[in-house]
Amino acid sequence: MENEFQDGKEEVIQAWYMDDSEEDQRLPHHREPKEFIPLAKLSELGVVSWNLNADDWEKDENLKKIREARGYSYVDICDVCPEKLPNYEAKLKNFFEEHLHTDEEIRYCLEGSGYFDVRDQNEQWIRIAVKKGGMIVLPAGMYHRFTLDSDNYIKAMRLFVGEPIWTPYNRPHDHLPARKEYVDKIINRGGNQTVEAR
Repeated sequence: MENEFQDGKEEVIQAWYMDDSEEDQRLPHHREPKEFIPLAKLSELGVVSWNLNADDWEKDENLKKIREARGYSYVDICDVCPEKLPNYEAKLKNFFEEHLHTDEEIRYCLEGSGYFDVRDQNEQWIRIAVKKGGMIVLPAGMYHRFTLDSDNYIKAMRLFVGEPIWTPYNRPHDHLPARKEYVDKIINRGGNQTVEAR
């Protein structure tokens, strides 16, 4: 299932290493020179992604197949923008706090765009830009954060296995079983070696 619907994925999902600047979080934050990352690198970190037809999501057979294969029974849609999200600035600040969840975070961009930031095996920030048609799954236990880009708008589908659980555990929460499992399975690959970031 992870290998299906991969055509044109780079058009809707891109990733790069971030700079350390304190400037507006909604800017791209490229390093100088830019350091783009192949999407295969995200797969190594446990991130799954697809390119789907956001114009026809209600009838999209590919979305249906993914939901059935991965057990995504619950769906809702949210607009994140100043006009539609109460306490917009405060919420955006909360989303940008580094945190993890004990379940996967699944987001499908139906309109607009945004950034998901994740850490690599060496604790370096990777920025993942997701545009319309991009669907992304961040594994349980992975530290991450979210922000809009300078367009200030995303319409996203949120998917869950079973009932939605929104609880973010702000870093540090290394003692949680989901975090330990992620570190063992992905970061340490079941051993003690670290994978080179570059």
